[in-house]
Amino acid sequence: MLFPQFSDNPFQIKLSFHKIIERLEETAVNETGANAEKANSLLAEIKPFPELREGIESINQIADNETIISRLLDDLFPAILSKNEIKAVSIPYLGLTFNYTERFKNILKAAGKHFDFSIRDFDEHQFYVMSCCIILNQFYGTHLDFGKPLFYDIPNADGIIKHYRILYNADFLEILPTEKSKMLTNDDIDLLMDNYDDLALWKEKFPPNSWILKGFGIMTLFDATVENAVSSLKGNLLGNADPSELQKSLETIFRSIFRIPDLHIGFTSFDKENDKFTKTATGQYVKSYMLEGKVDGDCQKMLRSDSYQNLVKKHTPIAVTDLPAFAAQNPDSKLSQHFTAQNIRSFILAPVVKNGTLLGILELVSKRTRDLNSVNAQKLEIVMPFIVDTIYRKVTELQTQIQAVIQKNYTKLHPSVNWKFREEAIKYIQGKNSGKHYTPQEIVFHDVYPLYGQIDIKDSSITRNLSVTNDLSYQLDKLILLIEQMQQSGDIVNAEQKLLDLKAFVDDLVTGIKADTEQHIQNYLEINIHPLLNKNKKFSKEISEQVKDYFKHTDKLTGDFYNNRRKYETTLALINEKLISILDNRQTDAQGYFPHYFERFKTDGVEHNLYAGASITPNQTFHLGHLEHLRFWQLLVLCEMEIEQFYLKKSLPYQLSVTSLVLVFSAPISIRFRMDEKHFDIDGAYNIRYEVIKKRIDKAYIKGTRERITQQNKITIIFSKVEEQLDYMKYINILQDKGILASKIEEFEVEDLQGVSGLKALRVTVLHNQNQPIEETFEYEELYKQLNADPVEN
Repeated sequence: MLFPQFSDNPFQIKLSFHKIIERLEETAVNETGANAEKANSLLAEIKPFPELREGIESINQIADNETIISRLLDDLFPAILSKNEIKAVSIPYLGLTFNYTERFKNILKAAGKHFDFSIRDFDEHQFYVMSCCIILNQFYGTHLDFGKPLFYDIPNADGIIKHYRILYNADFLEILPTEKSKMLTNDDIDLLMDNYDDLALWKEKFPPNSWILKGFGIMTLFDATVENAVSSLKGNLLGNADPSELQKSLETIFRSIFRIPDLHIGFTSFDKENDKFTKTATGQYVKSYMLEGKVDGDCQKMLRSDSYQNLVKKHTPIAVTDLPAFAAQNPDSKLSQHFTAQNIRSFILAPVVKNGTLLGILELVSKRTRDLNSVNAQKLEIVMPFIVDTIYRKVTELQTQIQAVIQKNYTKLHPSVNWKFREEAIKYIQGKNSGKHYTPQEIVFHDVYPLYGQIDIKDSSITRNLSVTNDLSYQLDKLILLIEQMQQSGDIVNAEQKLLDLKAFVDDLVTGIKADTEQHIQNYLEINIHPLLNKNKKFSKEISEQVKDYFKHTDKLTGDFYNNRRKYETTLALINEKLISILDNRQTDAQGYFPHYFERFKTDGVEHNLYAGASITPNQTFHLGHLEHLRFWQLLVLCEMEIEQFYLKKSLPYQLSVTSLVLVFSAPISIRFRMDEKHFDIDGAYNIRYEVIKKRIDKAYIKGTRERITQQNKITIIFSKVEEQLDYMKYINILQDKGILASKIEEFEVEDLQGVSGLKALRVTVLHNQNQPIEETFEYEELYKQLNADPVEN
């Protein structure tokens, strides 16, 4: 085969100019004058090169005969048009091209020597089937319309991709059968028409190299860059078409592509959640042939099981060429019955898929059999990207509207700051559309009141260090014993220094560990000890069993050498999971009372920030009564988290307690969204004081003592103003009356921190001996009523 681009080809390629030569011979015999002289001259010139008539076998023969081939093709490649036409000799669909016009040469030169000259989105499957279709049309007289537009995407000297549509002239080609050729029946041809995707079937009917393709083709390119741009524009216009015109617009486009004058188009949406076909998901009216006379339908009831798998699950198109015959063979097909009732005789159903998600089904239907089939279904590749993007946009727009309605009418949740970002995004889009440069500004909310709280797992670092110490000590003890036994049995020698190192590690662990102790010991074991225990070494049976057992316990997920650390991690995870679930659930209620910005962070415990004010919620009136409500909510939810953790503690591997803290800051501050860090931060020099206090307060001591301001089972409230103290005394009294907080209230001053002084604190114990279920103890609405019974003056 001559220079195959694909591994298989139904043709034996014989690149020949026999038709040109035969025409010259006719001219030499039947004409006189200049034409006859030219013909005789060329015939004499090519006589020493029989391969030009019989068939060229190698690329070298093309190069060697370049001049004579060019002269043979003078009439087809007139010099006067060489700088205008983009033309070359070619075999259809293959990469072999030569005898370029000057314009073609300039285009390839600009593209560069590394340019990959290949047809866009054209693979071996398409090549083989299209080659077979040439045989069907020319030898068997079928009229398969397989000619979807083919394009070369070629960059110019500036790197801009130009799109060239390919046209082939096959007048100088002839197709000849060989002894390998299989003669097809009408049933064979019908079977092929219904099975474009079955490459094995096509190769069975047209075995590789079973037909001869003799001659040459002429490939002409047309610059279709503008045509491509128009197609893109058409897709955009389609998305904004008037609903009453959309059906007509779609059918006009598809009729021109499929060359079927009365082709009809439909679309049926897919509801993934309910596994239904529906008419409503796009928000625009396009006829649905699948749901004619219905609003929706169950997918699995409408489709046969194989059709359901292909269409809905595998996203594979379905093409039926002869619906009456298909319905007769499949009398249980409800869809066939439904289409037959609408006088449909052939159809294509094509899944519309975006990012792996089925959006709906594009329907092409015809009143005639054979109009639509699996071969011309491949033309959908031309328009499907536009259809997908249009449907996706419409589905998204409708879903956004639906969510807006739900949010407005059915839920207490409201976005706290999204509106501000939308405003800024609109300014950016408007500027871009008007040709003006607009840089998105940082989002700032002024005069908001901050609330900060944390619930910290007490002694978590101490417990972590203890778990590491216990695990490492256990591992080292086992290892020392093992190596001593191996030394005594002679399985290893000269291990005295390593034993001394291991025992030194044990002694170090007794005095306490440092930040890098765990890593240091593990690295030493990996480098110096574990190679001695390599399981490939031949030890005695008893020692081998002990070595195997040792390595089994080094597994971080199951081994005993990590047992205490796993217990520690499990303890922290369970505590944090419990605390976060309470905080998140209660935060939903708090947003319903008055929208505010909220964020939480998981550490050894949970901390949270809350900001409320008119600038965050400008469409609602904010007053200090809302601030009081949120402060009381915060104190209440911390009490609930304390109590829930107390009962959880009994079931934990390590029975750790928690400490709780609230920072009161009555002065309004500003917060700014940091574009680079993608989060809100305190804005302004004065407001930084608040952030400094947050970072340093939890490790502070009571002034004049070495006692921490936070203690387990107690909530500490930090403030600086008398008014703040009075407010929180009121909240505490309500919770004392409810039996949530103890009667004793501690008051003290906080030690001076770097850059901060004058802080004071209240500290009160959370009671854990409630005699009623915790759900009844924390009836937030009832407690709010007590708070509102004595409102703060604004």
